[in-house]
Amino acid sequence: METFALPPNAYSAACPARQVLDLIADKWSIFIISSLESRSLRFAELERQIGGISQKMLTQTLRNLERDGLVQRTVYPEVPPRVEYALTPLGRTICMPLAEIIRWSEENITAVMAAQQNYDERATKGFTKK
Repeated sequence: METFALPPNAYSAACPARQVLDLIADKWSIFIISSLESRSLRFAELERQIGGISQKMLTQTLRNLERDGLVQRTVYPEVPPRVEYALTPLGRTICMPLAEIIRWSEENITAVMAAQQNYDERATKGFTKK
């Protein structure tokens, strides 16, 4: 396994921490991690809980989270097989920061939407001919 010789610096293009930031900054990762915070869930439960996610995207994101050690996939030897996903201890460490980001977005959505509308109105006026 290759190690990073220099101290981590996410601003550096060569820093592997960027891969972790890319993963946890992804909206689907945020929703999956948040959904798994209180208990383990099956694939279909996650899919129902996270509106708008496709099966393909859910599968891909779960695999990435598992690869990075944030999610554990457990297959139970039953017929039909039962598969559950749960956060690992490492995955649990990201729950509080993600909850704060979700809280911030919910508390500030009105201000963000007003800023977007203001920007769009100014941009439209700048492109219209007099």
